[in-house]
Amino acid sequence: MTSKTEQTGQTGQTGQAAGAAGRAEAAAEALGYEQARDELIEVVRRLETGGTTLEESLALWERGEELAKVCRSRLDGARARLDAALAEETAGAGRAEDGSGDL
Repeated sequence: MTSKTEQTGQTGQTGQAAGAAGRAEAAAEALGYEQARDELIEVVRRLETGGTTLEESLALWERGEELAKVCRSRLDGARARLDAALAEETAGAGRAEDGSGDL
């Protein structure tokens, strides 16, 4: 059975960890695609090389997940921009072919 003091200490540590994770996630979101990709490559290299403690490996894994999410988000955004540009181009070509385009 844990004491009230031990429970409070554990709750404080959990809150601190959650705050740190939130800050790390926000920092990751601020990265551009290339920066996130390069850091992700380094995280994977460190995990594959080994020689880290379990805690370090878990922290690296979590950081890698954050970075992968950023990369995925940036690529999804780029895909949406390309799709919109292609749709606009296709719509413009359709108007020009039927004579309804602006001249």
